[in-house]
This record gives sequence, C-alpha cells and structure tokens, in this order.
Amino acid sequence: MEKLFHLKEHNTNIRTEIIAGLTTFFTMAYIIFLNPTILGENTPAGMKNTAVITATCIAAAIGTWLIGWLSNYPMAQAPGLGLNAVFSFTLCGAFGLSAGAALSAVFIAGIIFILLTVTGARTAIVKAIPISLKKALGAGIGLFIALIGFVNAGIVVGEKSAATTVGMGSFASPAMLLALVGLIITVVLVVCKVPAAFFISIIATSAIGCVMQFVFGIQLGISAPTNWVPYLDFSMFGKCFTSFGDLLKAPVASLIATMITLVLVDMFDTIGTLIGAADKAGYLDEDGNLPKIERAMLADAIATSTGAVMGTSTVTTYVESTSGISAGGRTGLTSTVTGLCFLLGLFLSPVVGLVPSAATAPILIVVGVMMCASLKDIDWSDIEVAIPCFLTVVGMPFFYSITDGLALGFIAYVVVKMARLKFKDIHPLMYVIVALFVLKYVLAALSDLKIL
Repeated sequence: MEKLFHLKEHNTNIRTEIIAGLTTFFTMAYIIFLNPTILGENTPAGMKNTAVITATCIAAAIGTWLIGWLSNYPMAQAPGLGLNAVFSFTLCGAFGLSAGAALSAVFIAGIIFILLTVTGARTAIVKAIPISLKKALGAGIGLFIALIGFVNAGIVVGEKSAATTVGMGSFASPAMLLALVGLIITVVLVVCKVPAAFFISIIATSAIGCVMQFVFGIQLGISAPTNWVPYLDFSMFGKCFTSFGDLLKAPVASLIATMITLVLVDMFDTIGTLIGAADKAGYLDEDGNLPKIERAMLADAIATSTGAVMGTSTVTTYVESTSGISAGGRTGLTSTVTGLCFLLGLFLSPVVGLVPSAATAPILIVVGVMMCASLKDIDWSDIEVAIPCFLTVVGMPFFYSITDGLALGFIAYVVVKMARLKFKDIHPLMYVIVALFVLKYVLAALSDLKIL
C-alpha cells in the first residue's frame, strides 16, 4: 500500500483512507437511484432502468479507480448530474438521437477529450472562455436541473390555463405531497450538514412512499420487487459501437451542436470540480494550480469513453469527493475503496423500483441550489458581463436546453464586446465557437424551411 499510494508522505494511513472512501461513496450513492430518473424508461433517453443502474455502477467504479491510480488523488467519478441531463433532454430529446446514437456521441467526445488532454489543448480551450461565462454555465445547468426536479415532483406543471405557460401542481396530488416532504427532509439534512444527506433523504422519502402505497393504498408508481436476486443488465453495453450509423444520420446542425455541448460542458465541469476539491485537500500550489492536473483530466477523459461503452452518459469528477477529503482521505486508496463500493452497488438493483421519482426530485432541486452558488462571482453591476451571463443562465431552463442557453450567452458575449470595440477581450477560439453555434442555427433554420 505504501509503495502504491505513499501514505506516509501524505500523513495518512489505511484506516483513515478506508473511512474516507466509504464516506465519499455514501455521499455519492444517490446517483445510483437518480441516474435512472434522468436516463431511464420514462425519459427522452428511454433506457431500461436496470441497464442504467448496471452501467452507472460499473462506470463509476472504473472512473474512480482511474483517477485514483493515475493521479493518486482521493477523487471519485460517476455519470455527472447536468451531463446526464444534456444526454437525455438535449441529445435524445431536442436533437432526436436514439440512446445508442447519443452514447456514440459521448464515446467520440471522450476520444476528443483524450486528444485535447494529451496535447494540452483542453486547458487552453477552457482558458479561452471568460470566467464570467464559466460561472454562468454552472448556474444555468443548476437551474435546468432544478426545473427537471420540480417537474418530476409535480410541483411545476405545464399550461394550467390559456393565460399561463407553467403553473404550480395540485396539492391534492399524493406524489407532489410526497416530493414536498422529501424536499423538507433534504433541506433539513443539508443545512444541518449531515453526511450522506442526499442518500439518507432518498431512503427516508422512499420509505414514506412505500408506507403510503402498500399500507394506505395511495398509488405512487412504486414497484414491489418480484425477485430479490440482483439483476445485471448489459443490454446497453457496446451500443455506442453499433449505433455510429444512427449518429451519422442526424442533421449536420445537430451533430455540431452535440459535440460542442459535450466538449464544453464536461471540460468546465471537470476542471471546476478538480480545482475545488484539490483546494479543499490543500493540493494547490502557491499560484493556485493543481499539480498532475493533466493526469486527473486524462482519467476523466478515459472514463467518459468507458462509461459510453458501458451504456451511460458522460462520467465526470464529483464535488462530493470533498466529503472523503474532509474525512481525512489524501491518496488514491480512498478512490480504490469508493470504486469497490460502487461495484457492490450493483446489488441494489432489486430495490430500485421502491424509489419513486418523488424521492429523487428533491435532490435535483437542492443540487440546483448548490450550483447557483457561482452566481455570486459574476459582476452584475457591469452590463457587458451581466447581459451574456443572464442570457446563459435563464436560457437553459427557459429553452429546456443547456446547448441553447450556452449558445445564446456565447453569442451575446461576442456581440457585446464587438459593439464596444473591445476585440482584444475576445479570444480567437471564442470566434470559432460562436461561428459553430451560428452555423448550427442557420442549418437548423434551412432544414425547417425544407431547403436542406
């Protein structure tokens, strides 16, 4: 262990690392139940829930081991919240891709990430994006995730009358009431800083839901297990290879937007999380840089393609890694333990039917709150900054599309700076990105007009 992880050098020991690994897992375990809510049978992606769980656990284990062994950092990876929403609601929903074609896109994006990482271009691209837009991107995804949570909970519903676009759901709905109870439980646990708050909330809310349905006969869509034997579903395994043809049949505009979305969103998400977690562990140097960040990003890139092969959306580094760091984790041994726990998570498949969407929706809402923390770092008093950031943030939930919100903000930024003749503020790569977004909309318009 000492030779592999250099425990003494990092002032830690095996016992501390094991506790830290378990802490990280229980803080992240909610993704096993939450990912089917975003990618499963009742979503635009339409994958079998059992297949999503199998892919989630295996991809998380592999990704977590990769980052722990390549960088010796106590980080953990799993299919990312926000990134799974991009997969389901943007790639499969807005762009109309099949789940297999979307997995092909994620696999290709992973290969691109690997090439960009080993050449150093990935870091260069991130540096080309203004810090304000990076902050707005995270907050916009947070609002989008929160909206999904409100809709899944039945708290926000579609047009209630001709005068409204959306409205509040009915308090006569048992599912909405259960979701509100779950939201209260989640909020209380989070503000009291209870470890594994999300995981505990899902279990507690599901238990209340089971009592409501099986004791009092209130239907909540909960399915009782028919077999307690764990079921591994590899039906999506390798779909990314057999669905390349479906991906190539998609409109050019959709393909361009797909790759831009996957590349940019994952890059910002990964680097932001790595820096934040590393700061918590005290790994940053005097200039605020993270040593061996290239190895950590390479692990993330490989995990993305590996996750696509398994059958899940983009795998990324989790900010919940900081829980294990807070528990004393300082090396890749922490990650090794967390990865083993995710493999054991495969045996949870029989009980997934006992977890209603009302139990996972509150997690999405609270995660949305947390992601909006980046809004404080935006200078709203500067109108040149405020306009593109505002359009980015509100565009994602309003358009129900992370890509369109991102595009709107980027285009607005370039237009504002050009109008002010501040061409030096625009990195050359921003012109390229904006040109691709504009091309996407032009091609989409021509397609709608039956010209293409």
